[in-house]
Amino acid sequence: MLNEQQQETTKSETPGEAPRTGEDARCSPVPIVPLDDATEPPVAAGEGAWYAEGLSFGCTQCGNCCTGQPGYVWVGQDEIQQIAEYLDRSVGEIRLLHTRLARGRTSLTEFANGDCTFFDPRTRRCRVYPARPRQCQTWPFWRSNLVSPQSWKETQDACPGATCGDFVPVEEIERRAAQSPV
Repeated sequence: MLNEQQQETTKSETPGEAPRTGEDARCSPVPIVPLDDATEPPVAAGEGAWYAEGLSFGCTQCGNCCTGQPGYVWVGQDEIQQIAEYLDRSVGEIRLLHTRLARGRTSLTEFANGDCTFFDPRTRRCRVYPARPRQCQTWPFWRSNLVSPQSWKETQDACPGATCGDFVPVEEIERRAAQSPV
């Protein structure tokens, strides 16, 4: 979710696998430091991007991207509809109980501690994972995380999957970044 300082950085969850073991299990996340968007250069795309050689990512199912500081997970009507269908609830119920208007857009809500209302703290999993919003599907490949090597390092500090994950080629990184609302 997006806090006031991050403006375009948000929580999410991506396609994942079972929790990792061995070397990957040694990665321990730390809180992310909010980026100062005003001091970062724009993201370079394509072969000239700083990440042109690709990046590592493999979801560890840690739940860090769904918890923490309050923020924004932007959703559209189609995403609300998908969540409603997945939960066998009405669109109105999902809107009423799980969304809010912020900055002229619709965002998922969170609990007072910053956890997404679809995050299950017992299992540390998303309750609507198959129907999760695009913003969640594209984590950590948001434009705000790809601005510079430093912004990616800050993402790695919060997301163990970005430190110990599988190789993701630049084409896939850019495909996900283009789909992300942040």
